Amino acid sequence: MEPTSGFITSRSNWHHRFHCSQGVGAKTRKIEIGTAVIDMRYENPHYMVEDAGAADLIASGRLQLGISRGSPEQVIDGWRHFGYRPNEGEDDAEMGRRHAEEFLELLRGKGFAQPNPRPMFPNPPGLLRLEPYSAGLRDRIWWGSASNATAAWAAKLGMNLQSSTLKFDETGELLHIQQAAQIRAFRAAWKEAGHTRTPHISVSRSIFALIDDRDRGYFGRGSQEEDKIGFLDENTRAIFGRSYAAEPDILIEQLRKDEAITEADTVLLTIPNQLGVAYNVHVLETILTTVAPALRWR
Repeated sequence: MEPTSGFITSRSNWHHRFHCSQGVGAKTRKIEIGTAVIDMRYENPHYMVEDAGAADLIASGRLQLGISRGSPEQVIDGWRHFGYRPNEGEDDAEMGRRHAEEFLELLRGKGFAQPNPRPMFPNPPGLLRLEPYSAGLRDRIWWGSASNATAAWAAKLGMNLQSSTLKFDETGELLHIQQAAQIRAFRAAWKEAGHTRTPHISVSRSIFALIDDRDRGYFGRGSQEEDKIGFLDENTRAIFGRSYAAEPDILIEQLRKDEAITEADTVLLTIPNQLGVAYNVHVLETILTTVAPALRWR
């Protein structure tokens, strides 16, 4: 979707995702419904808990909710236009993480609001929580992390980890090597925090099995076979992950050498939605039938 004027924000995208999640959740029974990722600089944690709780209840507990501190955007400090301001001494990233911490605490469902002694409708006893409340959603929150430090921070708070095709370039190594180190830092922080459940960890990859002339025409030119370096701002150097595009047997061997895929338990495939639904189905089917079995993905 491209705007004809103005700018699209994470907040409007979240409402779009929320309504899509409602529809998908109501019409399906088995698939998990995920987001990657909602910019918490734009979010009111109270409103978001209500939206997320409703979407998860409609989906019978199948919502996998990805959040983050956000990424470079079309306007300067867009969140200010929505009434949000960093506290004194904070930057916008710290504000996003503060919103995330408030959101996580509210998701626990603990009562915090004093009930009206003369309510319009009867209240349960004690302090009131936000409704609708969905038990278990707190364990299905994922943090989109671009650095080792925020991965460790997410682990301490008990969030799952999403590591994308972009990461801060902290060591100058290839993306998959840096991501593998990031995942190990996350697991170490998780263990130190004493959480009892096993966390989920995902990495995102662009993977295309070249099996026909159409695939070769779109992705067989070999122009993205290496990671790329860029700057998110004047101070932040980032590494952008390569695309994997090859014949299935070659692709399998390439993916076996990806250290981050080996460390993670989930691979998120990025697909070219601008090429249409039919081609996306083809891309997914070829990965599932020609690549996944050899790598024991399920």
